[in-house]
Amino acid sequence: MTRAQLDKQPHEVAAMFDRTARRYDLVNDVISFGQVRYWRKAVAAAVDAGPGEVVLDLGAGTGTSTDSFTTLGARAIASDFSLGMLQTGVRRHGGNALSGPGIPFVAGDAMRLPFADDSFDAVTISVALRNVHDTPVALREMLRVTKPGGRLVIMEFSHVTVKSFDLFYREYLMKMLPKVAKVLGSNDDSYEYLAESIRDWPDQPSLARIIQEAGWERVAWRNLSLGIVAMHRGFKPAS
Repeated sequence: MTRAQLDKQPHEVAAMFDRTARRYDLVNDVISFGQVRYWRKAVAAAVDAGPGEVVLDLGAGTGTSTDSFTTLGARAIASDFSLGMLQTGVRRHGGNALSGPGIPFVAGDAMRLPFADDSFDAVTISVALRNVHDTPVALREMLRVTKPGGRLVIMEFSHVTVKSFDLFYREYLMKMLPKVAKVLGSNDDSYEYLAESIRDWPDQPSLARIIQEAGWERVAWRNLSLGIVAMHRGFKPAS
């Protein structure tokens, strides 16, 4: 499966990312011109997890993003449906998937999360919500596992807000991004899918409405890098 308009079956998307896992972090750094590091810091600041809090990082891949949530003393769990990504992450974090002082890595589908109700102070997902088969179902699952009053932070590719830059950006996405991935030794088919899924994803206000309809309140968003990505935040009702 390489086309974004095709039905996003979880096993097909997972297999695609399994093939990409080894070079995933390197390719992301290169194709974003290093912006991905700034985006991770912005998400960590928005999550603002402190001592005693527990964060669920969905679509965590190799756990690179998950590390940023523990700097203030919180605990974080990395969850993904790609076993290849998780295995790569476990190796890079010392080879212990579930126990010890490091980050636990847990296989899970965002539409059927393997966690109890009201488990997490914050749930976050970065550049992975597009890959979920049913976005509203996943957002309701995130709501279920979040504690009352807890927060959701989504960072996702979005729609560029400057028209003069938008044309260049779309050309880069559709033509150059897969070629760059191939040069770096990654699976270029995965990045064809990435480019098309970004192009077809809802804009910032539309995603905010989808999040609200799933039950989250006080939903707002902030554009990063001229809207190449947008960070949406919401809260679970306190009662």
